[in-house]
Amino acid sequence: TDLQLAADFEPATYEAWLALVAKVLKGSDFEARLVSSTLDGIRIAPLYTRADALPGAECAKPGEAPYTRGSKAAGEAAGWDIRQLHLAIDPKEANAAILEDLRGGATTIALQVPAGDLDAALDGVQLDACPVALMAGERTPEAAAELEALWDERGIADDARHGHFNADPLGTLAQSGQLTQPLDQNIERAVSLAIKAERWPGVTALLADGNPYNAAGASEAQELAAMLSTLVAYLRACEGAGLPPERSLPKIAVALGVDDNQFLSTAKLRAARRLIWRVAEACGAGSATAGVHTTAVSAWRMMARRDPWTNIMRTTIACAAAAFGGAQSILLLPFTFALGKTDSFARRVTRNIQIVLQEESSLGRVADPAGGSWYVEKLTDDLARKAWELFQNIESKGGIAAALTSGALQDEIAAVAERRNKAIATGRVEVTGVSAFPLLGDDGVKAEPWPQAMPLRPDPAVKIKPLRQSRLAEPFEQLRDAADADAAVKGRRARVFVAALGTPADHGTRSTWVRNFLASGGIEALIGEDFTNSGDAGAAFADSGARVACIASSDAVYAELAEATAQALKSAGASHVFLAGQPGDQEAALKAAGVDAFWFAGQDRIAALRELHHLLEIAPSGA
Repeated sequence: TDLQLAADFEPATYEAWLALVAKVLKGSDFEARLVSSTLDGIRIAPLYTRADALPGAECAKPGEAPYTRGSKAAGEAAGWDIRQLHLAIDPKEANAAILEDLRGGATTIALQVPAGDLDAALDGVQLDACPVALMAGERTPEAAAELEALWDERGIADDARHGHFNADPLGTLAQSGQLTQPLDQNIERAVSLAIKAERWPGVTALLADGNPYNAAGASEAQELAAMLSTLVAYLRACEGAGLPPERSLPKIAVALGVDDNQFLSTAKLRAARRLIWRVAEACGAGSATAGVHTTAVSAWRMMARRDPWTNIMRTTIACAAAAFGGAQSILLLPFTFALGKTDSFARRVTRNIQIVLQEESSLGRVADPAGGSWYVEKLTDDLARKAWELFQNIESKGGIAAALTSGALQDEIAAVAERRNKAIATGRVEVTGVSAFPLLGDDGVKAEPWPQAMPLRPDPAVKIKPLRQSRLAEPFEQLRDAADADAAVKGRRARVFVAALGTPADHGTRSTWVRNFLASGGIEALIGEDFTNSGDAGAAFADSGARVACIASSDAVYAELAEATAQALKSAGASHVFLAGQPGDQEAALKAAGVDAFWFAGQDRIAALRELHHLLEIAPSGA
């Protein structure tokens, strides 16, 4: 007989679970405590059940429309291309690094070198085995001609040529805000590459890239919508030149950013294929969706300059998300990328992240591993629907070019970026090593600065408001830079004396919070621990040499000692006294005793730290 382990138990129901949750919440609001939402307003529930399953999702197969589950059918080659990034001024330097990376396991090269240097940079590279993805901006047609000449010179047959020209004039315009030639002319040149590339099955010509929008702070749906509108613009341009969608789609690659939000990144890639299929299907070319090459790039905006070792964890999560999402190529930024030029070690770490996940963890051997998860399926569906709505909004403005020219899209993305930055500033979203658990002082990582970017032309043919691109860690890094410069001039780091009252059990949580809060602004915390009377706290402050003090302990200890301690600190010479935590009913009494302000979780830490920098006479970064 069959053994049924759950036969003696009542069936588990969502209602029964809700009843148990209600007991734990003790009257608290369920939505406020347990439900969150993305920047697109997509609801993230604490539990998903079979009722959240999408109709037909259980029957969907990889390699079949609508391609949510992947472009590859079951049994096709597993894994992804390990793409390594090379940005170099010296072609010989680039060549040595490329050969080293290929020997170390990279399978594709993303390359940016000066005009005329492609041959030297790719010397010794087997171009019939190593696809090259060009990064040449508005100069892409010239770079593509160089690569074609190399293929010819080395006798590589048409069907053995592999690579990506990555012509994306719309993305270049969005990122830089200008073009040296009219946009229509740029798109016409890009389309001519697609027509030429038809004789090379392994080569894509155009790129619909979401990464410029991602770097500017776009939400997942905004990035998808911008990518899709760019794709549609290129499809229209190709069709106008006589290249119908069923032939032009395989010549347009897609790139999207992935970050350390694993589920959203995975859902974004799955939603992207569904959206592309919907456009292709409307064009009568639905099956051509399978030929659209997708590259996932670890998001530049999540990279930190301070304690950059944490970037290794971020890019590892991003890589896993990209693999789960079915990316065909994955490009990870080296962990020192935000600092400057990447060396051999940083590139090796980046390669090995992908190799470990692909070979040892077997992430590439399962088709759509997230498929069937009620959460991921619902998230994918919600994200696709929101992105389609935003895509329609862009198209209603006249398409991506018109939306960029008017500045409307830039403003919408900037508003979302500001909301994300506010969440980081208030601690609702934490950046490890930057706003949370920062390492004060030298982290031991150095990098040669990137070469100065070429100045933009003063008289471009097209000029718009560029996307404002910034990393999430930048506001805190600016504070740290200012504090470091101040320490270099004064010979000592700015410091705040922390009067930790009571036992470690009393003050531990708040004194640790204050230490991290101060360190995130580059300021040292001088912790005076276990004071049981205000006099000792005042004497310790006087001996510390600090000018500013903070009181840290529990609410119970505050009721007993905070007022007297504030008075003692002011009497000992403290110019300003802060208290860690919300004051509640004690606020008036504490202020009367000498507390100037309060530091607490949920406040704007950037604003609070800037005010503290002013009090400590730390000049702003770059001043």
